[in-house]
Amino acid sequence: MRIAVLREGAPGERRVAATPETVKKFIALGAQVAVEAGAGEGASFADSDYAAAGAAVGDRAATLAGAGIVLGVQGPDPASLGGVAPGAWIVAGLNPFGERARVDGYAQAGYEALAMEFMPRITRAQSMDILSSQSNLAGYKAVLDAAAEYGRAFPMMMTAAGTVSAAKAFVMGVGVAGLQAIATARRLGAQVSATDVRSATKEQIQSLGAKPIFVENVAGIEGEGAGGYAGEMTPEYQQAQAELVSGHIAKQDIVITTALIPGRPAPRLISDAQIATMRPGSVIVDLAVESGGNVEGSVAGEVVTRHGVRIVGHRNVAGRLPADASALFSRNLYNFLSTFWDKEAGKPVLDEEIGDAVRLTKGGQVVNQRLLGA
Repeated sequence: MRIAVLREGAPGERRVAATPETVKKFIALGAQVAVEAGAGEGASFADSDYAAAGAAVGDRAATLAGAGIVLGVQGPDPASLGGVAPGAWIVAGLNPFGERARVDGYAQAGYEALAMEFMPRITRAQSMDILSSQSNLAGYKAVLDAAAEYGRAFPMMMTAAGTVSAAKAFVMGVGVAGLQAIATARRLGAQVSATDVRSATKEQIQSLGAKPIFVENVAGIEGEGAGGYAGEMTPEYQQAQAELVSGHIAKQDIVITTALIPGRPAPRLISDAQIATMRPGSVIVDLAVESGGNVEGSVAGEVVTRHGVRIVGHRNVAGRLPADASALFSRNLYNFLSTFWDKEAGKPVLDEEIGDAVRLTKGGQVVNQRLLGA
């Protein structure tokens, strides 16, 4: 089995789908690995490092020739996969809902496209979950981005010239990214509070030393929603939460929003009127900006100012830590393929539970039920 690792083509994408570490591991399984020249440059992995690990390094055509599996961070354009025969696997973050035309292109070319973000959130698949590994880094980086834009210090400082008050940080959405944001803001010395529509997250917030901000006397979601995400709330809860959050946001210096609903636009959490109540110089980081945004007025790829408040809308936040993001992403891919590696067949053979969840196309057709029902 020949595994091809491509240089990413999306603007600003500095991650790579395999590192020299995982190249060695794939070769140990019995695979041949080919890496497109320059694939790891953005993440500080030199071509010589891949060659030393045993990979064949060459141009795109040579890399793709005869490949049975193509690895990517973001899905490659089907038209760019010349030399890859029908039946080959495309294994990457494929953004199935946002890039449906590309998925159809994989089907028309006869490829078997496997979307890593559709990995089921079950115990045995935790080490394969790219959403968790990348969200963890995004939550961390969001706090650093906030600190870079904030014109004051995070921790309380007592000096001979007087005392600097600790920044107040509020995290909205307590999934993987939100929990890491809480922990990072706490490490930097901020006073941290957080909220979520899932009542089960209250204990998680408290365990990190933050203050939970929850609607009382109106039922929220008990436990987790589908796939670990929150579902949509009743109008009564939405109104009660909006009132609670409005009063709390006005007192905050930093707000980080992380709420996403798979396959749907991100829910609106902060309105322009709420932004106007914040102190000038405050900062909001919208981690959902690429999915429509949690914050009114946030702009993907830009830092904008509204009512004196800086609204940070960086794209691909995990990818702004390319070395660590690549290391984690590539291990997710290796853990996935190696778990199903059949030594006799010399390739991975998927089971139904995980295979049916991640497989988008096969035999020239789109086969994933989540897409067919969309």
